[in-house]
Amino acid sequence: MPRNRFALSLFWRTFILLAVLLTAGIVAWVQTFRALEFEPRAIQAAQQIASLVNLSRAALQYADRINRVTLIKTIFDQESISLKPREPSDQYVRFEVSRFTEVISSELRSRLGPDTVIAGSVNNVQGLWVGFQIDGDRYWLQADPTRVEPLTGRTWFIWVGIAVIATVLGSATIARLINQPLKELSFAASRIREGEYDSILDESMLTREIREVNQGFNRMARELAKVEEDRAVMLAGISHDLRTPLARIRLEAEMSVHDEEARRNIAADVDQLDAIIDKFMDYARPGEVSLVPVHVSSVVDKAIGQFRDTKRIRISAKLPIDTKVMADETELGRVLSNLFENARRYGRNTYTGVANVEVNYTRSGSWVILSVRDHGPGVSPEKLVQLTTPFFRGDAARTAASGAGLGLAIVDKALQRMGGALELANAPGGGLMAHIRLKRAP
Repeated sequence: MPRNRFALSLFWRTFILLAVLLTAGIVAWVQTFRALEFEPRAIQAAQQIASLVNLSRAALQYADRINRVTLIKTIFDQESISLKPREPSDQYVRFEVSRFTEVISSELRSRLGPDTVIAGSVNNVQGLWVGFQIDGDRYWLQADPTRVEPLTGRTWFIWVGIAVIATVLGSATIARLINQPLKELSFAASRIREGEYDSILDESMLTREIREVNQGFNRMARELAKVEEDRAVMLAGISHDLRTPLARIRLEAEMSVHDEEARRNIAADVDQLDAIIDKFMDYARPGEVSLVPVHVSSVVDKAIGQFRDTKRIRISAKLPIDTKVMADETELGRVLSNLFENARRYGRNTYTGVANVEVNYTRSGSWVILSVRDHGPGVSPEKLVQLTTPFFRGDAARTAASGAGLGLAIVDKALQRMGGALELANAPGGGLMAHIRLKRAP
C-alpha cells in the first residue's frame, strides 16, 4: 500500500486542530468585543468632549472680556485644550470620515445642538475642533484627537499576538498530554513485536478508557510471555524427543541393514529430518540478540566455507575487508547460510545444474546493503511477497524438496531482530536477488 507523503503524526494532527479551533475562537471573540465596544466607546468619547465644551462655554460666559484671555491660557496649560475665536475666513474639513467619527459627531450634536460645527482640521491644523457660540461670539475648541480615537491596530496586534502565542503553547501542551499515553502504548507494542514482553503500562491513569486499555495490554503481554515460554519449552522437548529415536534409527540402520544403498537412503532421511528440526529451532529461537560491530567479509567467508561442493553451488564475493555492520555474528552467519542454501536448492542454472551465487555490497547513508544473487529461474512477481511466509515455497514443483519451507522466513526474522530488513526481487538478467540491509557500524 503506498504511503501518504503528507501523513501527520497524532501529536501534530491534535495540535493543529486545537490551534485552529482556539485561534478561530480568539478571532470570533475579538470581533465580538470590537462590535460591543465600538458604540459605547464612541458615545463615551462624545460625552467627554461635550462636557469640555459645556464647561468651557460656562467659564467663558461668566467671565468678563478682560479675564477671558487669562482663562483661555489657564485651560490650555492645564487641560491641553485650545480655545480660539472662530473667524468667517477659517477653512475647515469635516470630522466625519468613518463610522466611529460619525457616531461621535451625531452624539455631540445631540448634546450641544444641531448647529454645532465639528471639524477634523481648521486652517490645516489637525485635531478635534468643535465650534460653539457665546453671546453671539463664535469660538473653536481644539481637543487632543487621541481622546476620541478607537483602539489602534498596534494595540490589537499586540494583544491578539499574545493570545495566539498562548494558544499555540496551550495547544502543544494539551496535544502532548492527550498523546503521551498513546505514544507509550505504541512504544510498548513495538517492543512486543520485537519479542520483548516486559513493557508494563500505567494502570492507575485517571482517564478511565486509557486505564482500561493499559490493563488489557498488560494482560495481553503477560499471556504472550507465558505462551512464548511454553513454546520454547515445547520446542526444546520436541527436539530432544525426536533426536533420540532418530539416533537409534541411524544406529539400527548401520548395524542391521546390509544393503549399502538402503543404508545410505535411511541415513539421508535421518539427516533430512535432523535438518528440518534445526530449521524449526532456528525459527523459534528467542528474539534477544547482542549487536556489535562485525566484519562483513569474515562472516561471508565463513558462510561460503560451508558450501564446498562446486558441482552444486559456486559462490563469489566482492567485499572490502574494512566494512563493518551492527549485527550478531552468529545470526548474520545463519542468515547468509540460509540464503546460500536456498540458492543451492532453487537457484541452479537450467543448463549446467550449478547454482552460481554472487555477493556484492553497496552503502546507502548509514546503511550497508549486501546483495546475494543467483542465476536460477527466479520467482513469479506475485509470489515474491510470500517467500518469507513460513512453509511457503515459490514453486509448486518444489513440494518434494528436502527443505522445511522456513529458510527465508528465518532470514527475515533474524534481520528484524538485528534492526535490519530483507528485500527480495527478481534480477534483471534472471534469478533471485536478496538485499540484506543492516546498520553500518561507527
